[in-house]
Amino acid sequence: MRIVFVGGGTGGHFYPLIAVREALDAYPGSRDYYYMGPVPYDAALLASHNITFIPCPAGKLRLYFSIQNIFDVFRNFVGFFVAFFKLYALYPDVIFSKGGYTSVPVLLAAKFLRIPVVIHESDTVPGRANLMARSFARYIAISYPDVASYFDASKTALTGIPIRKELLTTDPDPFTTLGIPNDLPLVYITGGSSGAERLNTLVLNCLDSLLPVCRVYHQTGKGNLEGLKLTAKSLITDPALQSHYYIADLLDAPKVNALMSAASVIITRAGSTTLFEIALHGTPSIIIPIPEDISRDQRTNAYAFARAGAASVIEEQNLTEALLVSEIRSIIGDSAAWQAMSAAAKQFAPRDAAAKIATVLISIGQEHESK
Repeated sequence: MRIVFVGGGTGGHFYPLIAVREALDAYPGSRDYYYMGPVPYDAALLASHNITFIPCPAGKLRLYFSIQNIFDVFRNFVGFFVAFFKLYALYPDVIFSKGGYTSVPVLLAAKFLRIPVVIHESDTVPGRANLMARSFARYIAISYPDVASYFDASKTALTGIPIRKELLTTDPDPFTTLGIPNDLPLVYITGGSSGAERLNTLVLNCLDSLLPVCRVYHQTGKGNLEGLKLTAKSLITDPALQSHYYIADLLDAPKVNALMSAASVIITRAGSTTLFEIALHGTPSIIIPIPEDISRDQRTNAYAFARAGAASVIEEQNLTEALLVSEIRSIIGDSAAWQAMSAAAKQFAPRDAAAKIATVLISIGQEHESK
């Protein structure tokens, strides 16, 4: 059996593919795995899971004016023909798509070649790639009930988001893993793999208020890590509190797992994969969604999570240092509220999403093989 994975551009699209690949190991039989896209995203992770990378160009269609949109239309046109001939030569039994712009040429080629497609929608508002594929997809997995109305109910199922094995269980001794004393509440702040410039700046300005009462682990995302370190050092006025602050740009899965297990509260954007990882750890969170004029789905994701009682939401236009510090203090200082948020988070996310999708892929793949 040959299975192709597609979808990327961000970790939120890529890492669930890896989670499903891990779940497929539970099924007997020989299978070949492939990942198609402009870049491998994480070549080492693909290699460690025996997934062969097949390059295929794709262009991002932005919602705002950019000269790059013109070039990206051409990239998608070329990408379609590249995908068509590569899929024709490979002729996989099933394609699993996480959506995103990198999936568009592959999904269009699969439609013409009549290769079965399974798609997964992470957000409360479907992406354009998944809207395009919904008419010919064999199976549609969704993460929020809110998005079901966009798809054919006869082939749509609420699965949740596939989460990698490394993040499915809490770290039994996370403070040892992190090398951090367990003497104060830990606040984990993440803007995702790409970071969040405004959030990073705001956090630095809050350090003098936070560090006397908690430890702060700040994941900045790709960017000016050394510059942020120097800025933080200059802004922490009490030298004795420098040791309460930890900063890193990118983190591997074991460290993220340890942080989500150890944290008393997590400050995050509203990417769905991150929200479901937080939910599985039962950690209360404060969500600062990317504004709607930049991201069409983060605000609705955030409020769907908050309605479950698992988080509070602060709109970026309302975000101030005083408000953020006050919200953090109110969560870590109220044991009953913390317990209620933790319990609500644990109820929010199914743990078996990857296994459910793997079962569907095997079933459709076997059907296709037998033809």
